Amino acid sequence: MYFASDNWAGAHESIAQRLLSASAGFASAYGTSDLDKKVEARFCEVFEREVSVFFVATGTAANSLSLASVQRPGGVTFCHSEAHVIEDECGAPEFFSGSARLVAVPGASGKIDPAKLSAKIAGFPEDAVHHGRASAITITQATEIGTVYTLPEIGEISAIAKKRNLALHMDGARFANALVALGATPAEMTWKRGVDMLSFGGTKNGCWCAEAIVFFHSDQAKEMPFIRKRAAQLFSKSRFIAAQFDAYFDNDLWLDLARHANSMADGLRGGIGASNSARLAWPTASNEVFAVVTKSAARTAENRGATFYEWPIPAATPDLVNDNETLIRLVTSFATTKADVDGFLKCLAA
Repeated sequence: MYFASDNWAGAHESIAQRLLSASAGFASAYGTSDLDKKVEARFCEVFEREVSVFFVATGTAANSLSLASVQRPGGVTFCHSEAHVIEDECGAPEFFSGSARLVAVPGASGKIDPAKLSAKIAGFPEDAVHHGRASAITITQATEIGTVYTLPEIGEISAIAKKRNLALHMDGARFANALVALGATPAEMTWKRGVDMLSFGGTKNGCWCAEAIVFFHSDQAKEMPFIRKRAAQLFSKSRFIAAQFDAYFDNDLWLDLARHANSMADGLRGGIGASNSARLAWPTASNEVFAVVTKSAARTAENRGATFYEWPIPAATPDLVNDNETLIRLVTSFATTKADVDGFLKCLAA
């Protein structure tokens, strides 16, 4: 019963097999192989337009280099106060962007509040040399707490960005999970709503190590080849990242894996909602479930083999738990089984 993280899951069999087949023979290096070019073309098909694609190893690299590509001296990027870029990336976005600042914006349900975003941006007038210059906004889809920005919500953030000529970046570590939750197309959830660049994650959804930076406007991607090289993210044998994405996209495997993970999370949501020893902390739509459980039920589940993380109480809900309760995060993946879900729910009923 592994619910600690979708990073704990292995690689899907089809992706592992494609890696094995790509390991034979010779291919040109540094992103120039036929397989690299094939997968880049596939990204264009997926997003229904010409895109610029840069493979990297980690989501932190994708986020940090994306934001670095649009920074200016004194640059400022606006993000949710609990976003991964500001809470969990060890200063990498600031480091790779030459010490550009991240400014936290609060908002309910893990999503940036548009009014508060506008107010924060207003604190950095374009001609105010002492304050620094607004450069970008980044949103996380799905969010850090399992919620999902709706298409109109993305559009509202985009309109604020365009008003100040700011780049809009999407952290898509769980992009596929958000996509199937909305029932949208990749184009509808990104460039058609004004997103300029995307950290496209595959690692959490069945890949071994496959992330990509996707630019929807080629002029914004001009510096990325040099930024990526300087950041030690230009793989000589990049065909091994391409091979993973090749299998990932084949017959829409990536969407099937995300649907399965979300479905397993639905099972958890339903069972916890009916439990006497646990309750849902807030509604979620992706493959993350947050529950308030009694401390005794949490210990019982752990003793019976369940793995999960106890989670910090969000600032917006300081009174969420009682003294005899704890907040936990449960994450499902392509490898989660119904037996795992049923087993965990039985622990809560014990």
